[in-house]
Amino acid sequence: MASEAADTVDETLRAVLVDILGLAEAQVADFDADTELFGAIPELDSMAVAGLLTEIEDRLDIWIEDDEFETEILETFGNLLTFARQKTLK
Repeated sequence: MASEAADTVDETLRAVLVDILGLAEAQVADFDADTELFGAIPELDSMAVAGLLTEIEDRLDIWIEDDEFETEILETFGNLLTFARQKTLK
């Protein structure tokens, strides 16, 4: 059960990156834990962060508090995935 939920979070995050940032599905499918995001993907700029986080909240039915969000979360896909899984699987 937990594994299925973790896989769902991964799939959802990838879909959000495609839908919100307009990235190619093939590009996002190749993302691994070390894939750099913020600062490495031009589409993910400071203006896109709020929309990305809002969509993640909506699709995963989570709430991201201002005080728990740190920029390190968006440094890599792995960081973002770990954060989202922790929030979702609580």
